Amino acid sequence: MSTPTAALSDALQTARSQPEPGCYIGRFAPSPTGPLHFGSLLAALASYLDARHANGQWLLRIEDLDPPREEPGASHHILSTLEAYGLNWDGSVRYQSQRQAAYQHGLQQLADKGVAFPCGCSRKQLQGRLHLRHCLNPPDRSQDYAWRFRVDPNSAPLCFQDRLQGRVCLSPANDIGDFVIRRRDQLWSYQLAVVLDDRDQGINQIVRGIDLIDSTQRQLLIYQAFDWSAPQYAHIPVATEANGQKLSKQNLALPLQPDPSGQTLWLALDWLRQHPPVALQYEGNPSVLQWAIQHWQPAALNGIHGLPAPVSFQRSPAGLRS
Repeated sequence: MSTPTAALSDALQTARSQPEPGCYIGRFAPSPTGPLHFGSLLAALASYLDARHANGQWLLRIEDLDPPREEPGASHHILSTLEAYGLNWDGSVRYQSQRQAAYQHGLQQLADKGVAFPCGCSRKQLQGRLHLRHCLNPPDRSQDYAWRFRVDPNSAPLCFQDRLQGRVCLSPANDIGDFVIRRRDQLWSYQLAVVLDDRDQGINQIVRGIDLIDSTQRQLLIYQAFDWSAPQYAHIPVATEANGQKLSKQNLALPLQPDPSGQTLWLALDWLRQHPPVALQYEGNPSVLQWAIQHWQPAALNGIHGLPAPVSFQRSPAGLRS
């Protein structure tokens, strides 16, 4: 079998991303760095509807990999908010903080394959450049160091076919470089953990925000290194503030409040261009979800990168950052 880096140097590739027919397994994987906001609801709702419309499973994973950024009580708040909107998941909740041994095993496998290496390079040393074969010598193990995924500098563009955004390509050497899979502070990177968990849970369909689309090729490189088939991806638009910033916890998006009336879910469906009937607006969450599962049409979002959030979910102009 050829090595992952050799495979990347072949002709232009499209990553394998076809799940088995009739066996849909999707997920929602929030980080507990704060309460959910309207943008979070959109991602959760789109992934939930995509799974339920296909009579598939919808799993919930809490990506609690970064304790310094976590907010006390956020995990409980996320779960209770999802339940309040009727977005009920299958099985038990997975917490990434309980998966340390699995990530260490995955890192060791990549190191054994020659595609993961220790790196002592600092951001100051890199001076804004991509890391590409800068750390050829092992770092001083008495100092803090990261682990990086090794990218072939001669690799061809890596492409995948997104269900909503079409063909997406990046050059591993020119756009990505050797990327971190375990940080200098010994915390696990999102890129490695998400691949290992998605594989372990059998995830074959991923619906998430387009703000994560640039991470996809990094994850596809890891899938290729393990010789695993990748999931199929669908990246929905992001909801934005009046000034064009995406709604996010970092940008202090307004916290999502429970709403049993159905109006908030109705607004989310309308934002997702599903055209819910006006008469459904205050019929309660169960009725709104029942209609939405039956009528789900993700193709309505084809090629769209961002849309303004409803005014009621935007911060006031005085609260917006310049």
